[in-house]
Amino acid sequence: MTGLAGNLAAAALIFGDMIFLGGLAFIAGSVMDTLDGRYSRMSGKGTLFGAFLDSTLDRIEEGIVLTAIAWQFAEAGDANAAAACVFVVLGSLMVSYTRARAEALGVECKVGLATRAVRVVILSIGLVFGAEELIDGVDLLPASIYVMAGLTTFTVGQRVWHVRRELQTQEA
Repeated sequence: MTGLAGNLAAAALIFGDMIFLGGLAFIAGSVMDTLDGRYSRMSGKGTLFGAFLDSTLDRIEEGIVLTAIAWQFAEAGDANAAAACVFVVLGSLMVSYTRARAEALGVECKVGLATRAVRVVILSIGLVFGAEELIDGVDLLPASIYVMAGLTTFTVGQRVWHVRRELQTQEA
């Protein structure tokens, strides 16, 4: 729940055009989200419902932050970057869905480049360094969104291909 609170704060800051602070809140919320699941498992306090809730909240957190970013792009008149945010939300959901569906079929599916951790790092870089153009003429926030769009698409393809091969092996 702490991760959710941090990511809601991040989204509110981003909606308020405080991108850098939103990036810091996103990082803090994402770190807390990572730690709570590990703590639950290590302490023996984890439950199946807790794991389910954690995964569900992860999708909500990522979606709300990307929605705030899309809003900022739309306000700035950058329709392409706003649309890319929507595409990233879809891609992120599909990365998660392909793993969940594969595991429901009995196939372990942790393959792929754009895991949640990778997406968090890329988005964090875009948020924290997007307000300041570190490379002359390059705004890292839209760049991070475009990279995430490509990587989530690629990862979904990797997972579909992996599951296909695994199921063919099982059926043979």
